[in-house]
Amino acid sequence: MDLDLSAFHFLRPWWLLGLAAAAALWWARRGDRHPPGRGSRIAPELLPFLVVHAPGSRGPRPIDALALLLAVGAVAAAGPAWQRDEPEYLDNVAPLIVAMDLSPSMDAADVPPSRIEAARHLLRDLAAHRAGARTGLIAYAGSSHLVLPPTDDTGLLDLFAQALSTGLIDRRGRDAAGAIALAARVLQAERAGGTVLLLTDGADRSGLAAVRERAQAAAGLQVLVMAVGAEGGQGGIDAAALRDLARAAGAPLGSLTRTADDLDWISLHAQQHFRAVQDAQAGPAHWKDAGYWLCWPLALIALLAVRKGWSVAWTACLVAAMTLGAPPPARAGPLADAFLTADQQGRLAFDHGRYAEAASLFRDPYWKGRAAYQAGDYAGALAAFTGMDSAEGYFYVGNTQTRLRQYDAALAAYDRALALRPGWEPAAFNRDIVKRLLAAMTSEDQGEQSEPPDQTLQDKAVQAGKMKAAPVAQAASEDLWLRNLTLSPARFLRGKFAAEDAAAGGAP
Repeated sequence: MDLDLSAFHFLRPWWLLGLAAAAALWWARRGDRHPPGRGSRIAPELLPFLVVHAPGSRGPRPIDALALLLAVGAVAAAGPAWQRDEPEYLDNVAPLIVAMDLSPSMDAADVPPSRIEAARHLLRDLAAHRAGARTGLIAYAGSSHLVLPPTDDTGLLDLFAQALSTGLIDRRGRDAAGAIALAARVLQAERAGGTVLLLTDGADRSGLAAVRERAQAAAGLQVLVMAVGAEGGQGGIDAAALRDLARAAGAPLGSLTRTADDLDWISLHAQQHFRAVQDAQAGPAHWKDAGYWLCWPLALIALLAVRKGWSVAWTACLVAAMTLGAPPPARAGPLADAFLTADQQGRLAFDHGRYAEAASLFRDPYWKGRAAYQAGDYAGALAAFTGMDSAEGYFYVGNTQTRLRQYDAALAAYDRALALRPGWEPAAFNRDIVKRLLAAMTSEDQGEQSEPPDQTLQDKAVQAGKMKAAPVAQAASEDLWLRNLTLSPARFLRGKFAAEDAAAGGAP
C-alpha cells in the first residue's frame, strides 16, 4: 500500500458543509442555558435558598454534544483519504525478465562456487521471493535468446535456469542490446511497467551505443544491471565497463552480495517502476476511505445521550433511521462472507497455497481455472478456461490440454490464442514445445514400424523350427517423452539457440 500524507484530501468534500450546519446550530442555541429563576415571579433575594443544584446541571449541554456529533459525522462522511486503495497482491505482480550472461568468464570462481552458479541461485531465490509474480528468462552471449517467457511457475523457471551454462551459445560476445530489445518485445504482452535485469560480469564497450538506442526505444521498460563477481585482482570484473553499461542503459547498478538485500533491491525497483507506469496509464488513483475510523469517536460522543438529566428524542431518531433505509441484508455464513466477496476469499486462499479451496470459492473463470490448474484438477481448469473467449483463455486451455496429454487440442488452442494476439511470446513458445513433442512422437512411431527386431531366438521347447522376436524395451510412451524433455533441458536449449542463430544468419 502507498502512504502519502502530502496527498491528504476528501473523497466527498461536499459533506463538509455539515461543519457549517453544526456551527450554525450551536450558535443559534448557545443562549439556551438560562440562569435559574429567570422569568420567575420569585423575589431574587430568595432564589439562592430555593434552587437545588442537582447533578448533571453543570458541564456540556445536549446542544454541545449534538453539534460535535454533526461535525465529526460530516468529516467522516466526507471521506478523508491519504492511502491508495489497491489489493496487497499488486505489490508483487511487477513483470520481470532476468537476462543471464553466458560468456565464458561467468565460470570464474571468485564468487564460489562460480559466477554462473551464483546467478542461478539468485534467480531461484528471486522467483520464490516474488511468488505469484511473472518472471521470465533470457540467455545471452554473442546473441540473445528467450529461454522462458514470464511465468509464475517457479519449478519450471528453476528447471531451465539450472540447465544454463556457458557453452550453450556458440557465438561469443555480450549482446546486451539484443537482450534488452528481446525483453521489450516479450513484455509487450504483459502488463505495462516491466523490468529487465542484466546479470553479467562485464560489458562490450563497442556495443554501448546500441544499448543506449535499444533502451531508449523500449517505452515503459526499466533496465537494471547487477554485477556478478568480485572487483579488482586477477580475473576480477571490469567495474568501469559495467558502470558504462549502466549509464548507457539508464539503469541502476548493483552488485551481487548473496544476501537478502539483493532480492529487496531488485523487487523494490521493479515494483516502483511498475506502479509509476500503472499510475500514469490508469489516470486518477483509487484511494482508501478512512472515514470509518471516526466511528469510534462518534460512538463515544453518542454515549453522552444517556447522561443523567438529558433526554433523547428516540421517536425522531427512529424516523430518521427508517428514512435513510435499512442496510442490505448480510449473507449468512462465516464472518468472512460479511466482509469479503467470493473472489476476494478465493484470492486469499490462492495466495496461501490452498488452491483446491480457492477453486471452489472463485467466481471469476480466469482465477477459478488458475486455482484448479495449480491444484492438479485439470478437468476443472479446462471447464473454467473454456468459457473464456480471449487469448489468455485459449493459452491456458492449451496448457491444460498438454497436462491432459491432448496434444492436438493443445496445438489448436495455442493457434487460436496466437490468432487473437499475434506474436504473443508465451503462446508461441509453448506451441513450439508441443509441436516438437508431437514430431518426436510421430518419428518414433514410424521408427518402431520400420526397424527390424534386434535379435531372434529359437524356442525349441515350445515348437521346433519356429522363430520369434525377443521383446526389446522401447521408449515409446508419451510419459517417457515428457520425462526426456524434462530431464534434458540443456540439450533442448542448445538446439533451440543454434537453430535461432542459424535462422538469423549468424547476426546477433
